[in-house]
Amino acid sequence: MKTLSDKKIAIVPGSFDPITYGHIDIIRRAAEAFDEVVVAVMINNQKQYLFTLAQRERIVKAAVEGMEHVRVISSEGMLWKLAEDLGACALVKGYRNEVDYRYEQEMAEYNLSHNPNAKTVLLKADPRLDHLSSTVVREVIRAGKDLSGYVPSSVIEEIGKIIPRQI
Repeated sequence: MKTLSDKKIAIVPGSFDPITYGHIDIIRRAAEAFDEVVVAVMINNQKQYLFTLAQRERIVKAAVEGMEHVRVISSEGMLWKLAEDLGACALVKGYRNEVDYRYEQEMAEYNLSHNPNAKTVLLKADPRLDHLSSTVVREVIRAGKDLSGYVPSSVIEEIGKIIPRQI
């Protein structure tokens, strides 16, 4: 039987403004590799958000409901510190292209320099989903278009509670 200290915890961090099928795929893949996955809805001060932190957390919870060994939290702190506080051994990030990859590599080096116990694992986006981004989904929301190709129905429902419209 595993003890708490043997438990392999991974954090899948992101802004998730909002979460997409691409994010969900990364979370599922992380859940297959680790004992517990903590999806951390984070703040990036360089971004302007459509949804508040609390709204994004609620949307993510709806998206991952029913996934085993996955829980959702929000954090306004530093990722490396969150990993330290949770005893996480890995930070799992997805990337779609070379630009994403280079950015995530830089962030991985930064986090590792502050917390050598949490290694970054970079997962290439599924080619069928690599066109998805939160930016595109926000544009679709603002245009009042159908979201079903971008996010699951549970997310559409939560977004509909926040932004009443025809979705």
